[in-house]
Amino acid sequence: MSFISRRKPIGAMDGSDREHTLIPSLSWWHLVLLGVGAIVGTGIYTLTGVGVDRAGPGIVVAFAIVGVICACVALAYAELATMIPGAGGAYTYSYAVLGELLAWMVGWSLVLEYSFVVSAVAVGWSGYAVGFLEGLGVHLPQALAVGPHVAGGMFNLPAVFIIAVVAGLLILGTKESATVNAILVTIKLAALVLFVAVALPHFDPAHFEPLMPFGFNKSLQGGVERGVMAGAAIVFFAFYGFDAVATAAEETKKPSRDLILGILGSMVICTILYMLVAAAAVGSMDFRRFADSPEPLAEIIRLLGEPMFAQWIAAAVVVGVPTVILAFLYGQTRIFFVMARDGLLPPALSRVNAKTGTPVLVTIFTAIVVAVLAGVMRLDEIAALANAGTLAAFVSVGVCLLVLRRCDPDRPRAFRTPLVWVVAPVAILGCLYLFYNLPRTTQIYFVIAQVVGLIIYFAYGARRSRLATGG
Repeated sequence: MSFISRRKPIGAMDGSDREHTLIPSLSWWHLVLLGVGAIVGTGIYTLTGVGVDRAGPGIVVAFAIVGVICACVALAYAELATMIPGAGGAYTYSYAVLGELLAWMVGWSLVLEYSFVVSAVAVGWSGYAVGFLEGLGVHLPQALAVGPHVAGGMFNLPAVFIIAVVAGLLILGTKESATVNAILVTIKLAALVLFVAVALPHFDPAHFEPLMPFGFNKSLQGGVERGVMAGAAIVFFAFYGFDAVATAAEETKKPSRDLILGILGSMVICTILYMLVAAAAVGSMDFRRFADSPEPLAEIIRLLGEPMFAQWIAAAVVVGVPTVILAFLYGQTRIFFVMARDGLLPPALSRVNAKTGTPVLVTIFTAIVVAVLAGVMRLDEIAALANAGTLAAFVSVGVCLLVLRRCDPDRPRAFRTPLVWVVAPVAILGCLYLFYNLPRTTQIYFVIAQVVGLIIYFAYGARRSRLATGG
C-alpha cells in the first residue's frame, strides 16, 4: 500500500539529466499568449451555439458563474505553479502533496482533458474550415468533411489535417511554436472584436426575455438536459486553458514572475471578452436562430446581413483557432512526458530531442491518438468528456492548495492566493457542482475511463515508478 503515500519532494520536480530535461525558453508574454491561445477557441466560437441551445439567454449567466469558478481555480494555480515550477501542472502538484495514486488519477484525468480538448477543437475548426471553403466555392465530400455521426459522413479529414500540422510545428521547437502562437492569437482576438463591433449595434434587451426559459438547474427537456447550469457545464469548456500555462513551468525563464502573469493575465483578458461576446450574440437576435449552429458567430453575422464580415470571422477562426490545438497538444505532451519521466509510463516517452529540445516521440504518439478521436466523434460528446477530466484536475488543485497551506505554511511563496479559505472551497465545490451538471452518460464514461486508468497504473506504474524502484 506504499503507492498511496509515495510523494515526490517539492524540490525534486526537475529532470535528472539533459536527455530528460526541458529547456527554459519562454517569457511572461509567451505565457499570456499561450493562455489566451488555449482559452479563446472552439468554446466561444463554436460551443456558444450548444450552450445557448441548453440555457437560452441565460448563457450570459452561465458564463458569469463559470468565470467566477475558473477565477478561483486560476488563483490556486498561480500559487502552486510558482511553488512547484515543474512540468505537469496539476499532476505534479498532486504527486508532491497527495501521493502517487491520486497523482496518477489526476494525471489520467489531464490526459482525458487534453486529448479530448485537442480533438474537440479540431472538430470545431473543421466546421468553420468547411464553411469558409464553401464560401470560396470549394466543396469537400460529405464523407470526408464530418464523422460517422452525421448522415453521409465517414471521417473528419480537416480535423485530422490540422492536428498533423500543429504536431509538426511543436516538434520543431517550443519557442518557435510560441512565436507562431503569438501571431495567430492576435488574429483570433481581432475576430472577436470584429464580431462585437458588428453585432452590438443590433442589441435589443427584449431578446433576453425570459432570461432563463429552461430554468436554472439541469432538467431533461425535449430529450436534452437543459437549464442554466446544463449550459454552464458545457461552456466551461470555453474557459479553461490557463492550466496549460502551468504545464510550461519547466520551460519558463522566470517562473516566480512569468507564471503569475501568464495564468492570471490570460484569465482576465478572456473573461472580459467572453462577457462582451455572449451579450452581443444573445442581444442581437432570438437565440433560437443560431442555437446549436456549428459556426454560431459567423452565422449570427450572416443573419444580420453582413456576409463579408461573416467570411472574415470564419477566416480568422480557420487561421487562429489552431492556437488552441497548439496549446493543449503542447500541454498533453508535457503531461505524458513528466509521467513517463516519473516511471509511471514507458520511459521512451520522456526522451527529449537534442536538436529541438522537444519530446518528439510523445508528440507523435499523442497526435495519432487525438487525430483518431477527432476523425470519428461528435463535438458535444468530446467537449463534455474533456470537461469531466478538467473538473477532476481542478478539484485536486484546490485541495492541494489547502493541504499545503495547512501542512507547510512557512514555505516561500512568490504569490499567495488571497482569501484562500474562501477561494479554494469555491473552486472545489464549484467544480464538483459543474461535474454534477454534466450529462449522465458523460459521468458514466468518466468513471469507466478512471477504472481503465487504475488498471494501467496497477499493471505498470505502481511497480515501475521511480519512487517504487528508488530510481
